[in-house]
Amino acid sequence: MEDATKVGGNYATRYVAALPDNLPVIPKAVGDVIVKLKHKKFSLSGAMSYAAVVSLSPWMTFEHEDTFALAWVLGAWKVEETGEIVKLEEEK
Repeated sequence: MEDATKVGGNYATRYVAALPDNLPVIPKAVGDVIVKLKHKKFSLSGAMSYAAVVSLSPWMTFEHEDTFALAWVLGAWKVEETGEIVKLEEEK
């Protein structure tokens, strides 16, 4: 039988690592830009400006700004075309 303190600790660890149910849904190209700019240490406002100027400009409208920002802040999203969940790993 498992030690209750270990089981409780396991649940706590899994809870912290879990993703929210309502992840933002973004196109793959937008996710690729987020990954690229996060690695280059862009700020959110810099990333949004960059995304609005490059080939993402048709998607980066007022309607999608909150979705982009949420994906940026969470570091996780669902790919619109495939349903795949992407979670950025923290750099060490």
